[in-house]
Amino acid sequence: MSIAAVAHRHVFGLKGDVNGNVSYLDEQTVLYPAGSNTILYNIETKLQKFIPVTEKCESITAMSVSGNKRFVAVAERCVDKPQVAIYDLHSLRRRKILVLSESESKEFVCLAFSTDSKYIITQSGHPDWIIYYWTWEKTKLMASTKIIPSIPTSILTSGNVNASPGSLISPQMERSPSSLNHNNNAIGNLPVITSNLVFQISFNPNDTTQLCVIGNGVFKLFRYSEGLLKAVSPQKIEMKQNFTSHCWIAEDRIAVGTEEGKIYVFECTGELKHEFTFAGTSKGVYGLQPLSKGFVCGGIGLVALYEKLTEESNNAPAAGGISTAASANATNSASNTGNSQKNSEVAQGYKKVKEFTLVDDSKVVSLAVSPSEENLICSLEDNQIFSILLTGTEVKGDETKFEIFTQPFHHGQITGMDTCIRKPLIVTCSSDKSVRVWNYFENSSELVKTFPEEAYSVAIHPSGLYILVGFSDKLRLMNLLIDDIRSFREFSVRGCRECRFSTGGQYFAAVHGNTIQIYSTWNFECLGNLKGHNGKVRSLYWTQDDSKIISAGMDGAIYDWALKDLSGSGSGVKREGESILKSCSYTCAVATPDGKTIYAVGSDKTLKEIIDSQIVRELDSDIVLTQVVLSHSGRMMFTGTTSGTIRSMKFPLGNEPGEFQEHQGHSSTVTKLRVSYDDQYLFSASEDGCLYVYKISDKEGRGVKREREIVYADEILVTKSDLEEKNSVLSELKTRVEELKMENEYQLRLKDMNFNEKIKEVTEKFMQEIEALKITSTVLRTDKEKEEVRHEEEMQEEKERHTRDLMELETVHNAKLMAEYEKYQELQNKTAELQGQWESQMKEMQNAKERALSDLTEHFEAKLRERQAEIDQLQEEITQQFKEFEETTRETEEDADTEILELKHRYEKKLKEEREIGLRLKGENGIMRKKFNTLQSEIDAHKAEIAKMYAEEKKLHSVIKSLEKDIAGLKKEIQERDETIQDKEKRIYDLKKKNQELEKFKFVLDYKIKELKRQIEPREQDIHGMTHQIKEMDVELENYHKANSTLELTISDLKLKLRAAEKEVEKERERVKGCSATVRRFKVDLNECVQYIQEPKLLKAHLKRLYQKYCKETIKDQETMEVDIQQEYSRQREYLERTVGSLSKKVAKDQGIHRADNVRIMQENVALIKEINQLRKDLRGSKNKEKMAELEDKHTVNGDEYRLPPVQTPHLKIPS
Repeated sequence: MSIAAVAHRHVFGLKGDVNGNVSYLDEQTVLYPAGSNTILYNIETKLQKFIPVTEKCESITAMSVSGNKRFVAVAERCVDKPQVAIYDLHSLRRRKILVLSESESKEFVCLAFSTDSKYIITQSGHPDWIIYYWTWEKTKLMASTKIIPSIPTSILTSGNVNASPGSLISPQMERSPSSLNHNNNAIGNLPVITSNLVFQISFNPNDTTQLCVIGNGVFKLFRYSEGLLKAVSPQKIEMKQNFTSHCWIAEDRIAVGTEEGKIYVFECTGELKHEFTFAGTSKGVYGLQPLSKGFVCGGIGLVALYEKLTEESNNAPAAGGISTAASANATNSASNTGNSQKNSEVAQGYKKVKEFTLVDDSKVVSLAVSPSEENLICSLEDNQIFSILLTGTEVKGDETKFEIFTQPFHHGQITGMDTCIRKPLIVTCSSDKSVRVWNYFENSSELVKTFPEEAYSVAIHPSGLYILVGFSDKLRLMNLLIDDIRSFREFSVRGCRECRFSTGGQYFAAVHGNTIQIYSTWNFECLGNLKGHNGKVRSLYWTQDDSKIISAGMDGAIYDWALKDLSGSGSGVKREGESILKSCSYTCAVATPDGKTIYAVGSDKTLKEIIDSQIVRELDSDIVLTQVVLSHSGRMMFTGTTSGTIRSMKFPLGNEPGEFQEHQGHSSTVTKLRVSYDDQYLFSASEDGCLYVYKISDKEGRGVKREREIVYADEILVTKSDLEEKNSVLSELKTRVEELKMENEYQLRLKDMNFNEKIKEVTEKFMQEIEALKITSTVLRTDKEKEEVRHEEEMQEEKERHTRDLMELETVHNAKLMAEYEKYQELQNKTAELQGQWESQMKEMQNAKERALSDLTEHFEAKLRERQAEIDQLQEEITQQFKEFEETTRETEEDADTEILELKHRYEKKLKEEREIGLRLKGENGIMRKKFNTLQSEIDAHKAEIAKMYAEEKKLHSVIKSLEKDIAGLKKEIQERDETIQDKEKRIYDLKKKNQELEKFKFVLDYKIKELKRQIEPREQDIHGMTHQIKEMDVELENYHKANSTLELTISDLKLKLRAAEKEVEKERERVKGCSATVRRFKVDLNECVQYIQEPKLLKAHLKRLYQKYCKETIKDQETMEVDIQQEYSRQREYLERTVGSLSKKVAKDQGIHRADNVRIMQENVALIKEINQLRKDLRGSKNKEKMAELEDKHTVNGDEYRLPPVQTPHLKIPS
């Protein structure tokens, strides 16, 4: 038992909804997200490196690369709180994780690094919309502030957030991390913004304390100072705009684009410098990227390059160097409009120098420029990446178009995937209406075909030359040509959601509704229909020898079909095994190479092992498993989950549920899993549109060894017409090449002649210049020598002057030094005298100290003796007082004990009364809780009984269907026997005269039949009793339904009342907090006013400001709104109650009709059973009569009658 090793090898796809999803690390490496991984793609080697997300991550929401290209920050949406993971791009290891301690939002919508890579800003999403300023290396939150748009009440009621007149962030909302919780409460009454409010944030590249925020009606500049993010108000512009992108350009300016196609250029102080319109075919500006000389902006299907005008270019004509987007057949008016537009752009200080068009008119999501500014890549909203060379591109005539960066990707969920045997190909189909063929050896896209309708399923032939594609109207078999996918056969299979070629390729199976149809690949005949599923079939699997098909469906059934002789009659198809579990909707099932063991996954979060139609093992999972696949060697197993991860299971399966390794791959549900034929690669497709290729190996890390190495084929299909066309084109091109060669040779000879003449001219010119330069050099050399002589003379004079100055300075300093030395000698003599005086004083002080010490010793010894006598006397007094204290203490304790007993009795009485009151209240509380629990348990029991009744009803339906089939067979059998009885009755009629003795026997048989009828009557009475009991149970069930509906209404009313009370309490708390905040602000402002108590005029001005600020605020009256809300609530509640009543009546009516049908069917069944029993009795009686008649004929001799003895039958005993 081992777990296979899985390593990421390559991914085809892009996660297009990530903010900043494409970046250059260097000239050869590009970074972008795919699924749940961050990809580092090398352009030269076409190799990828993978950085997986953390375990708690649900999806990547934003990315940003540091300024030194060393780190990448990935914003991750998590279950409880958003987080930012920072990775080292050299070691690909995680360095830090930034997590918010308190946040209502679950994601960061955008983030950005500072230029020095020390700080990060993050923007949370709905409902917070808070900017966080981090020092990421210390995981420290420096400051935060909330984005608050100024939205009118009319807009809030209509929900039109896009029409908001602007964003502005109130200065009171700027705060430090310490005041974050307080301000969150203070803004609780603000409107909730549910749409995207902020699109992009960034640092000023020259100042890490300044940042910019833009969004839907939001354009704001902030500066970090003293632990706060303070808003810098920009120049007043029209804020009823959707600002979609921005970038910092040269000279600390900001270029901002809008959805209406406007481009604004601001100073870092917020002053508007330039304004012009994006001259393209689209209106919006959705991407901006700075350049050294200007910036690049992207819209819908168009990217333009702008450069700043210099002083010379400002005086130059506007048309020079500007490329327009007009086509060759544009009108004169359009060209005049383009020229006026260019003139306006030039007048605003920027000119459009280049323009590039995209293949599809898709919206640009993100732009990235290489460090050398030679290449530009952009990502689109349809998950594609395009690139173009910026240097050396000249626009001539038509616009320059982008090229696919690596290969085109899917931009919808992948619904089908398959791989072949003879070629390293994978084929996929997606909801984007395309079918794509990938080469996983070369990591490239081979073919792409887009259809007018969506392809539901796809399968590739083992040879790699044909594919099956299921559409809504037909199932089409197609050829894979060298550059196209062409259909050559159609089958009338509508909405085929699953199809699969057999391992040998001679058959293919397709799902048509609930039926599986098997066709021949070579003659296209339908060889059999596999019927049995009651729901949609979601999985088909051929065993390796093509002798079996395993099918699984949404009805909870897994069937094992044996295919022995597929001749077209359907007789060779046999259902060998089945496993039905109604509670599970299966999505995938596979079998081992020998076909004896089946593994299946479905909606019940388990992996099942089925042997001989029995589930022998179930492994529980914490998440729904959508796909399972086994290697062809039968040694490795992999599963896919709804979260997008791939699990490598321990195989063979054990009994522990956690024996697997999980690998991050997709960001959404895994839809398909396949393993290559050589068991070296695992392929996974998902709803996120990504196709992952994994390298797999066994436990020791070795690939699975096969008996012989697989050699992949390289042949392709080409139609004859295409080949002839290509040959003709090739011959034309060869002829053209020859002509061009001759023309080029002629042109080269002409150029050589021209160049030789130019060389001669240039040589002569250079020789003249050389002579002139020689003369100039000689003149300069002479001047140099003169200057050297003059310089030497000046140096000599300077040296002499310096020597004289030096001698004078030495004389002056020597005199100063002698004076200082004399002062030093005098000070030294004074020091010696002071030293002698100090020593004599020290000796005198030492003697005086010794004498004083001896006197003090004698004095204190005498005092010590006196103190000792006093201590002895005090000791005796203490002993006496201690005895008196003990007596007093004893008496005091006796008095205290009596008082304590009195207090104890009094308080015990009070405590007893309080306990009785508490017990009474607890009892009432327990009774109420018990009633509530009883009602809840009764509700659960009723629900369980209802579910049980529904299950029994389904079982009875199935029993009724089987009985109907039995009745039809019995009727047929009765009809056959009726014909036989008619023949026998003719013979009996001929022998009636000879059967007089049998009349007596008939009398006996009639008597026995009456006895049997009397025995049947009690059973009929039991049947009537059971029918009556069923009716009573139906009535009781209806009563339970009514009681349940009443209880549910009561519970919902109580919940609504509780929710309303909670909302009122919350509103009151918020009001109190708001009042507290107002009081605090008033105190602060009042304290400021007190400072001007000595200046009446300033004090008066500040008091006026206080009055205007706190006494003239308009308070919104929300009583009318609350009344309207209450009326709307009452109206909605009455409507829902009426709806519930009508639905209850309808359900009761349907139950009555259903009950009457059941009773009628049961009565018919009872009558049919009675009739069948009666016919069986008549048949047995007729047979006995016939036997008696034959015996009588044999024993009749010479006219004498032979009396037969009593006959005993197996069922009836005849009395003698």
